[in-house]
Amino acid sequence: MTEPNKQRDLDTLYALVFTSEAGAKVLADLENKYLEQPTWFPGDEASHGFHREGQNSVVRLIKERIKRART
Repeated sequence: MTEPNKQRDLDTLYALVFTSEAGAKVLADLENKYLEQPTWFPGDEASHGFHREGQNSVVRLIKERIKRART
């Protein structure tokens, strides 16, 4: 199987998991815990912001894969 097909298959799997009733609830919880929260506060170590952006990027990756599967 070619690499684009593998990626498409993974996109489809992400969409199947996270658009199910249970998966949608989990994704909403992840969005609330990570994307809807500040990544950094004045006075915090810069590394805290980097860490938080890393967490956010995982949620964004899931959402992007779902979006690609739908196109």
